[in-house]
Amino acid sequence: MKVVVLGGTGVFGSRLAELLVRDGQDVTIAARDLKRAEALARRLGARAIRVDLGSDLAPLWAEAPDAVVDAAGPFHAYGADPWRLPRACIARGINYLDLADEAEFCAGIATLDGAAKAAGTFALSGVSSVPALSSAAVDALAKGMDRLEEIDTAILPGNRAPRGRSVVGAILARTGTPFRLWQGAAWEERRGWSDPRAYRLGPGLHRRGYLIEVPDTRLFPARFGAHSVSFRAGLELPVMNAGLALLSRLRAATGIAVGPRIVALTRGMALMLWPFGSAQGGMVVRVIGRKDGGLIRAEWRLLAEAGAGPYVPAIAARAILRAASRIPSGAGPALTMLPLAEFEAAMADLSIGFSRDNHPVQPLFPAHLGVAFKELPGAVRRSHDWAGCFRLDGRATVTRGRGLAARLVAAIFRFPPEGADVPVRVTKRAAPDGEIWERDFGGRIFRSYLARRRGAITERFDPFTFVIGLTVRDGALHFPVAGGWLGPLPLPRVLMPVSIATETEDEGGFRFDVELRAPLGLGLIVRYRGRINPRENSSRFGIDDEKLANPADSSRQNP
Repeated sequence: MKVVVLGGTGVFGSRLAELLVRDGQDVTIAARDLKRAEALARRLGARAIRVDLGSDLAPLWAEAPDAVVDAAGPFHAYGADPWRLPRACIARGINYLDLADEAEFCAGIATLDGAAKAAGTFALSGVSSVPALSSAAVDALAKGMDRLEEIDTAILPGNRAPRGRSVVGAILARTGTPFRLWQGAAWEERRGWSDPRAYRLGPGLHRRGYLIEVPDTRLFPARFGAHSVSFRAGLELPVMNAGLALLSRLRAATGIAVGPRIVALTRGMALMLWPFGSAQGGMVVRVIGRKDGGLIRAEWRLLAEAGAGPYVPAIAARAILRAASRIPSGAGPALTMLPLAEFEAAMADLSIGFSRDNHPVQPLFPAHLGVAFKELPGAVRRSHDWAGCFRLDGRATVTRGRGLAARLVAAIFRFPPEGADVPVRVTKRAAPDGEIWERDFGGRIFRSYLARRRGAITERFDPFTFVIGLTVRDGALHFPVAGGWLGPLPLPRVLMPVSIATETEDEGGFRFDVELRAPLGLGLIVRYRGRINPRENSSRFGIDDEKLANPADSSRQNP
């Protein structure tokens, strides 16, 4: 097959060209710098041509290729007509692939689907680590699961991976930029390079990843029907991660743009740190789903050794070109185009290993209550048996105490004002060793952090932490306060608030009633009671794809 690799002298394009030559493909390396392209072509046994994507493409068409692979990028900077190249390929009956990891570009290529089918060609975007490889991993991990709760992916390169301008530019363009993330069956706004999470790549090898937008975050909710989808990227050196996290906050606060000078400066600083760290990098794909009534976590890990990491983004294109005769015509993101085993086979000649495992998952309350958890009504169990993020929506009535102490305490804890038929949303998020509960009563938000400490459930409203004597009685879950601290200092029992809080089920679903009373007989602080029900996806593929593809249409978005 005659294949032209655009951007063929870049970090990923050069490695793709090398792999395609190994496979016996007839490869032409196309780049703006002809001398560099010719030098690489001589080394690999390929041909070279000069092509500038922003000008005349005649040299490309003169090659009469069977397939064109765009490995140039950065795809977010392709101007007013970003899909000019795939459109031109389709018009000439040439198959098209790109290594885009930019969500808007990758999703938008689907507008060319009708033309590609009519021409009998395929035009695939995101033929790279995301979404081509990541979607294949999710598909493999999800087999046998009845419903997906969470999909979480991370790419964590080693510090000695090459850093091309396009790669640095793409990362900086998304750092500090707001984007929509599907969490708890709803879209919410998040900030690029925030909310770090730890990942294990192998024995003794741990890295941190930060939220960032990729095609997966836009496309996986509809494709897999998961309640939550997230993606993180991270660098090996903590100082580099911290620098990007600082830039993220600065951009969010000031709106400063990332131009060529900042990209060049950042790349220069990264190159200065190149001697530190290692050539080990990897990728993690986690899926938590429901099977036989319980939660199962399945995880696939890729570990690249000896500098093999930069080959990984080129692997999906290699595998798909190997199987080109089986790829259906049409245009769209490269989602589950091939089984995971075929992508793994395309890495067999590289220093890359894989591992998989799965095990049951017990959320906080089921783990603490044990067999008593099964005695609770179904609606109450569901509200505590989840993974990733879980939301419940409904209405509530709020009653506030009248005394000075009640008003002071309510102000400290940000309890909602008094009102009837108040819209309420409860958002629960998994944390490293517990859960974060966010309660939104008509725009008044207060949060607490729940964890298991020394055999008891604790709930922290900084600076206070309370021990909750969680019990199941008469078909209800009870939350009495059994102890507490102010910072590190234990609170005397006489100063403990009184909590009369229950969760039950009635014909309308999940019902809550929380009454907090001040110590020393000072009366009511706040009482809020009402009914809330979870946001659910009806089936694995049961969400409205069009609505998910356009997050701006989603109602009631939480920032």
